[in-house]
Amino acid sequence: MHIPPLDPNVAARKGFRESEERLKRFWKAVDVAAVEGGWAVRLDGRTPRTPAHAPMVLPSQAAARLVSDEWAAQGEFLDPATMPATRLASTAIDRVSQAREAVADEVAAFAGSDLLCYPAEAPSSLVERQAREWSPWRAWAATELAVHLEPAEGMLHRPQDPAAVARVRDLALRLDDFALTGLAMATPLLGSAVLAFALQRAAGRADALFDVSRLDEAFQEERWGIDAENAARTAARREEARLLERWFAALA
Repeated sequence: MHIPPLDPNVAARKGFRESEERLKRFWKAVDVAAVEGGWAVRLDGRTPRTPAHAPMVLPSQAAARLVSDEWAAQGEFLDPATMPATRLASTAIDRVSQAREAVADEVAAFAGSDLLCYPAEAPSSLVERQAREWSPWRAWAATELAVHLEPAEGMLHRPQDPAAVARVRDLALRLDDFALTGLAMATPLLGSAVLAFALQRAAGRADALFDVSRLDEAFQEERWGIDAENAARTAARREEARLLERWFAALA
């Protein structure tokens, strides 16, 4: 899912036009407080709003602190790029809460063509590496999620059992809006609904799961080297995985 940017109306309400000026920090103290429905982020005692103007209230104190820490860390000017947890919270409150079925469908669609079910045909060293790293996660999905996915032979698409795909959808819908948002972000990031659930359930660490998701890329880098642009993109994606790990831990 696409994470929407920070609400430009916030800047407008403070007398700034986002296209011309950055929003200057207007708060001093940042904390969290228990409120009806969860824990609110507070800036000088007032709760900031999401792009849809809902109060920034999260289901746990730890999750609220994850967001409030981003506000506290801002310098003279607000930098939305350094506030990924805030964007996750806004997405959960404004968008996922209104489209849970569609979001679960997206996750289930990945299960229908999960990365872990499409091993390479050659070279043998990559085939062996994928078998070693991917097979245990398919087995984990069967045991822990009751999701049985079968690997394809070659690169041709192999339809999965509709019951397995439906099970993934059901598991996604069992999550609250905030965990479902994280799952919806983790699934395309890792190319795998199975690995996304593993991250959500703390069955593996973010770095390890991210490495599993990019075995083919890493193999090609070992053979041909790494250019700066790809290295930067990989580093950014790894940081996303680490953030999602913190997000899920804060919601637990």
